[in-house]
Amino acid sequence: MVGFDRFLPGPELVPPGFQWLGGPLFLLGLVVTIVARAQFARARTNIYTFRQPDHLVTDGLFRFTRNPMYLGFSLALTGLAVFLGSTPAMLCAVAYLVISDRWYIAFEENMMRARFGEAYLRYARRTRRWL
Repeated sequence: MVGFDRFLPGPELVPPGFQWLGGPLFLLGLVVTIVARAQFARARTNIYTFRQPDHLVTDGLFRFTRNPMYLGFSLALTGLAVFLGSTPAMLCAVAYLVISDRWYIAFEENMMRARFGEAYLRYARRTRRWL
């Protein structure tokens, strides 16, 4: 993203006086990602996208979102994009969000349905994909 921002400059979307707001958003995204990663580790479940999950995690951050790691990454990238303030940076953040939602998360949800059946369907009904 920083490379796009530096080598493909575009119009500024965030005024320079407001770019600092990206810092707290970036840090929040990192914290959410780290906490979600720790929850996966405590549950001793697979964290890799294209490998079968071992356990259905529904507590902690997973009570509020089915995808706290993708949410954390998205917040961090959006924070970085706001800090950089440029159109290319914002487009990178949006591209990550769309690709995550339409491809990675959709793939993982199909695996979760196949692996955990009704337990996953109940969880998905009561917990939003993002927030």
